[in-house]
Formats: sequence, structure tokens, C-alpha cells
Amino acid sequence: MSTEKQEKSFLQDPRFKRAAIYAAALVVAFLLGLVPMWLTARSRASARDQALRELRLCRTQTFIATAALDTRRAEYERARQAASDFFTDLRAEIDRQEDKVLTDQQRGQLQPIMAQRDEVITLLARSDPAAADRLLSIYFDYLKVVRGA
Repeated sequence: MSTEKQEKSFLQDPRFKRAAIYAAALVVAFLLGLVPMWLTARSRASARDQALRELRLCRTQTFIATAALDTRRAEYERARQAASDFFTDLRAEIDRQEDKVLTDQQRGQLQPIMAQRDEVITLLARSDPAAADRLLSIYFDYLKVVRGA
């Protein structure tokens, strides 16, 4: 019985009540600071992820544009490497299952571009000037699909 009385007196102790109020106030203050910061961090992460997705498309576009320009300048080996990087990145984007940038319709429209890979790489390996027009055609086809125009 004395233990029960000690427990009641402990819970009724003004110092305990004051400490409990301070602890509750501290938790509320922590949450008031945490929630806005969490919301800000979440929106910034979303914006970052969107920028990274757009960067992947721009990087792929840069590879095909570089290949076309290098071919015009008769730098076929550099153009071949850039074209190879373009097709590798494009394949990776088409096959990507998570964090997709391309819609299913765009993926289907990009398949004919991927089908030209071997022919274009062969033209560049042979230092054929016809590769320049082919790469420009691929560049504009890629832009049309990605930009939706």
C-alpha cells in the first residue's frame, strides 16, 4: 500500500508535472521546426529529381549533336564515339523501368532510331561523308520525339 501511495504522490508532485509540461513543449517545438523543413526538403528533392531526368535527355541529345558536328568536320572517330554514346544512352533510357523520363509512346517512336545504330556506326567507321546527313536526320527525329513536336 505504501508503494501505491508513493506512486500517487510522485505523479502529483509539481516538479514532475512541470517536467512533463516542459518535455511536451519541447516535443511540440521540435515538430514545429521539423515539419516545415521536411516539406521544403521534399519539394527540393522533387525538383532535383526532375532536373536530373531532364539532364539525362539533354546529355543524350548532346551526344547525337556532337556526332553530327564532328562528322561535318570529318572527325569520324570522335563522331563514332559520340554516336555510340548516344545509342548507349538511348538504349538505357528506353529500357529504364524506374525513374522513367520517356513515355511508352516515346519509347515506341524511338525504336526506329535504335534500329539505325549498326548502319550509322559502320558509316562512321568507314569515314563515309553520308553519315553526316544520316546523323542530322537522327538528331531531328530524336528532337521531334522527345519534345513532342
